Amino acid sequence: MRTITWVKMAVAGVTMCVGGPALIYYVTPTEEQLFLKYNPELQKRSLERRKEKQEDFDNFVTRLKEYSKSDKPVWAVWEQEAEQQRKLGIQKELDRRREAAAEAEARKVEMRSSLR
Repeated sequence: MRTITWVKMAVAGVTMCVGGPALIYYVTPTEEQLFLKYNPELQKRSLERRKEKQEDFDNFVTRLKEYSKSDKPVWAVWEQEAEQQRKLGIQKELDRRREAAAEAEARKVEMRSSLR
């Protein structure tokens, strides 16, 4: 092949490899530009929830760091933690129902005693 063909191909390759990402970087809006395009109600809601989302993300990262200290894979530890949380939630719900049933029974006994 001729040298000019190789030069053309090299220029075309460099143009695509450098120009493509540069174009994407140029046309992609920043977070601030996207935020300014929201309607005012969405902007207000977004600002209100920003702190909550940041705390959730920080909590997620903290838990992820704890899970990574284990010898097991992160997803396995994550599943174990989720299972423990589920069991704890079920136990709390059962306790709440038992308390509600006990309160209802106490009210029934009180009503029966007040009718006599």
